[in-house]
Amino acid sequence: MISAFTFATAAEIQFGRGVAGQAAERALAFGSRVLLVHGANSERAAWLASALGREVVPYTAPGEPDMARVEAGVALAREAGAEVVVALGGGSVIDTGKAIAALTPTSRPVLDHLEVVGRGLPLEADPLPVVAIPTTAGTGAEVTRNAVIAVPEARRKVSLRDLRMLPNLAIVDPALTDTCPRSVTLASGLDAITQVIEPYVSTRATPMTDAICRDAIPRGLAAIRRLMEVEDPAARDDMAWVSLAGGLALANSGLGAVHGLAGPLGGLTGAAHGALCGALLPHVLNANSVRAQGAAAQRLDDVSRWIGAEFKTQGAGISAIEALADWSRRAGLPGLTALGVSDGIRSQAAIEAGSSSSMKANPVRLEAADLEAVMHRAA
Repeated sequence: MISAFTFATAAEIQFGRGVAGQAAERALAFGSRVLLVHGANSERAAWLASALGREVVPYTAPGEPDMARVEAGVALAREAGAEVVVALGGGSVIDTGKAIAALTPTSRPVLDHLEVVGRGLPLEADPLPVVAIPTTAGTGAEVTRNAVIAVPEARRKVSLRDLRMLPNLAIVDPALTDTCPRSVTLASGLDAITQVIEPYVSTRATPMTDAICRDAIPRGLAAIRRLMEVEDPAARDDMAWVSLAGGLALANSGLGAVHGLAGPLGGLTGAAHGALCGALLPHVLNANSVRAQGAAAQRLDDVSRWIGAEFKTQGAGISAIEALADWSRRAGLPGLTALGVSDGIRSQAAIEAGSSSSMKANPVRLEAADLEAVMHRAA
C-alpha cells in the first residue's frame, strides 16, 4: 500500500537555458512596483533591473540573512509600496527575499514568527508575490516554504516557515550558474546533493520524493565530479536540476542530521552552509549506516552504491562513503576545523541539534555523543 502524502511546491516552475529572459515580463504581471533583492555585486543584477523598469527598487543582500537585514528590507518594501519581490541570487538572497515578502504585510515583530528562538506563529496575512531566480546550484530555496535567518544574539540560525512562503514563480536558468567559482560550485553542489540524499533516507519519504531523488542523486554526483574537472554546460544543467530537485524533496520529506548539525554550526561560526554540509555528509551517512535496519538500511545501501559508482577507486581498500570524503578534501573542501569549529562549539552544536526540525526525519536516532563523534571525524 502507498501511504497518504501531500506534495506542495511553487505555483509555477520554469526550467531551462534562456528562461531567465522572461523574468521581467513574468514578474511585472504581479505588479509594477518591484523590490529586487540581489547579491553584493549589483552589476550582476543590472540586466534584470533595467528590464523591470523605473519603479524597481533594488535591495542588496550581501550575505546570509539575519534579523537586521530582513527588517531593513521589510521597511524598504513598505516605504516603496512594493507589490512583488524578485530575488535574484544564491540561496541566501532568495531566503532574504522570501522573508521580506512574508513579513511586509504583517504587524508582528520578526521573532514572533521564528522557530526555536521565537514563538513560531503562522503569518497573519498572505506574503507578497515572490519570483525566485537562483544563480547558484545549491539550496533549492526557490521551491521551499521557509527562510533561514540568523539571530546573532542567540548565535542560532532558525527558520521562518509557512506554506504560503512557497514562491509564486521559480525561474531556474542553468546559464546563470555558468562559470560560478570553483569553491562555490563545490560547496553549493555538495549541499544540493545532500538535499536529495537526506529526503531519500528520511523517515518521511514519499513515492513522489523518492521518484525525484532516485534520479537526482546519481546525476548530482556525476555532475559535481565533472565540474571539478572542467567547465561543462551539460553538467551545469544537471546540477541546476539537482538543486531544484533537492528543494522539491526537502520541502515535502524533510532532511536529516547533516542539516540538523549545519544549522547550529552556522549560527555558532558563521561558516558557509554548503561547506558545512559537504564536510558533514560522509560522516553522517556512516553514523546512520551503522545503526540502520530494514528499509532504512536498504536506502542507505542505495546511496552508498550510487556514491561508489562515481568515487570509489578500484582496489583502493576504502568504502564508497570514505571515497567521497577523500575526494571532497582533495577537491578543496575544508574540514570543520578550518571552518572555525572548535571542541566547545562541537559540544554546543550537538546539544542544539536535538531541537532542530531536521533531526526529526533522520532515519536513525543519533544522540549528542554520536553527533560529536561525527563532527570529530569531519574535522
